Amino acid sequence: MSKSFNDLLSRVSACSVKKVAVAVAQDSAVLEAVQAARERNIAEAILVGDEDKIKDVAASIHMDLSGYEIIDEKEDYTAALKAVELVHTGRADMYMKGLIDTKSFLKSVLDKEVGLRTGKPLSHVCVFEVEGIDHLLFLSDVAFMTYPTLEDKVHIIENTVQVCHACGIPVPKVAPLAAVEVVNPKMPVTVDADALTKMCEEGKITGCIVDGPLSLDLAIDPAAAKHKGAEGRKIVGDADILLFPDIHAGNLVYKCLVHTAKVKNGNILTGTKAPVILTSRSDDFETKVNSLALGAVVAEALKGC
Repeated sequence: MSKSFNDLLSRVSACSVKKVAVAVAQDSAVLEAVQAARERNIAEAILVGDEDKIKDVAASIHMDLSGYEIIDEKEDYTAALKAVELVHTGRADMYMKGLIDTKSFLKSVLDKEVGLRTGKPLSHVCVFEVEGIDHLLFLSDVAFMTYPTLEDKVHIIENTVQVCHACGIPVPKVAPLAAVEVVNPKMPVTVDADALTKMCEEGKITGCIVDGPLSLDLAIDPAAAKHKGAEGRKIVGDADILLFPDIHAGNLVYKCLVHTAKVKNGNILTGTKAPVILTSRSDDFETKVNSLALGAVVAEALKGC
């Protein structure tokens, strides 16, 4: 079971080295992450974009491009299509965003001819290692689905559970979060959480344990769960997956963790044929490398499906 990003890196070392196709690779932060991923035996990269600019950027960060495959394509969206097609056809295992706007990148992911559609909704999974919590936390959705319906939440759970399984967590505990831990018809979020719990009990959601509604403290703090007399619940401060009611709640918690706590994190887009690494330009170097490691673990699990 992976309890830290070091554990994840150990899982990666037991896998074959993966390949990541980078769309519009002329970005210094992305190239630095790609270089570190090679040095740590996480992944090799195929760099797609303006070859002259890629070489200029690489020179500016003292990166040796020997051994990297570079596919020269000056136009950004065409480069993205060429990169995603490498994953679509199995030449690469993961797809990573470079110096291209998110809208165009996602358009390439969803391209009907060469994209990575599965027919399922896409969702974003962010994995956190938080000082003081003895296991990884899987947050979803903090960046992609805005106001998920009950059906959407089922898909988010399924997508996130798949990532947990890849990380060696056989039966993750899912906490559908709300402001309170009781069902209140005037608070639709709690009604959805209760419905998800019942669906899991009925076998309609599998591979995990769902217990909601739960307030955030009961989901992640065993002392708070004990203090509130919640020992009889399935989750008593030991949730693996935090399911947010909407993008606002998820994004606020994400940014609060990043900016106020001692954390490591990585994230991927799921619901696709292969892991998609959609990091922000504001994400630091380690977050990009951690995201590549997470993608490699998920890619290995998908290969065995």
